[in-house]
Amino acid sequence: MIVPKLKTQILLTALLIAVPMTLLAQQGTMSLPARSGSQPAAASAEASDPSQSAPTNYILGPQDQITLYVADAEEMNDKPIRIDMRGDLSLPMAGRVHAAGLTIEQLESEIENRLKKYLTDPDVVVSVTEFRSQPVSVFGAVGKPGVHQLEGRKTLIEVLSLAGGLRDDAGNSIKITRSLEWGPIPLPDAKDDPTGRFSMASLSAKSVLNGSDPRDNIVIRPNDVISVPKADLVYVVGSVHKPGGFPLGQNGSLSTLQVLSLAEGLDKTAAPDKAKIMRQVAGQSNRTEIAVNLKKLMAGKDPDLPLRSDDILFVPNSAAKNAAGRGAEAAIQIITGLTIYGRL
Repeated sequence: MIVPKLKTQILLTALLIAVPMTLLAQQGTMSLPARSGSQPAAASAEASDPSQSAPTNYILGPQDQITLYVADAEEMNDKPIRIDMRGDLSLPMAGRVHAAGLTIEQLESEIENRLKKYLTDPDVVVSVTEFRSQPVSVFGAVGKPGVHQLEGRKTLIEVLSLAGGLRDDAGNSIKITRSLEWGPIPLPDAKDDPTGRFSMASLSAKSVLNGSDPRDNIVIRPNDVISVPKADLVYVVGSVHKPGGFPLGQNGSLSTLQVLSLAEGLDKTAAPDKAKIMRQVAGQSNRTEIAVNLKKLMAGKDPDLPLRSDDILFVPNSAAKNAAGRGAEAAIQIITGLTIYGRL
């Protein structure tokens, strides 16, 4: 006969073992709640990837690639599907669906309507895994020139950011060419090209980046071509530490002292009072010479002269102070030619 106290202890022990085992068994057979607007773990991780996610108002087009998640239709899930050049998809049960021109939400609704013949209250989630239908070309003085995908609505500043931003040698103009299928470029100076197929416009990079006129930050359309020309150059040759060509930048101008600073200053053999600016004469092949006393300029006694595109600042050395003849001029031309063409 079991003592009552011992019997109680045995019963308690049995309960402590049985209850957790029952709960584990229930968890093992418990079905997950019905899906409502969510995706399985793999699809959710993919959709959360910024490089692959898209706003629900993204307009699909040919060559975009999507994946589907459809509750109770495993055969349709997580398989890459490419929109063909006609803008169509071929799907199990749903058949051929014209996807080009639809937003993601519209395509989800269209597929759901078609699946109602086979499924009760179908719930479809579309994820774009490759963007191929909205290319825009960005060339010139940008960090990552090439073809980029808009992946939805993008402004000019956003597209320039996609292309790595403007380089230090970028000029102050941004040129845009757009197919007239998308309408004219909404800028005051936009003009049609001679063929009547494209709209072209140019605007100030400084204005766009500074936000001085928000109207310049236009929405970019698929197949737009954006070019950012390099800045014009000025040149420094002679007795400086770093001779060469230097971009005028987005401001479009540099002063003599600024260029001298970019050239890392005068070397110890320089004759600063004999420097000169060699400037191209408009419509002619020759250059005019402008005397510059760098010694007085650096002391603040002379005005800091602005340099123009293709100006050459020549700083002779002390041994060449009196070399004003043709031999010196020829030497300047040789140095100038080597410097200019060495930078191209």
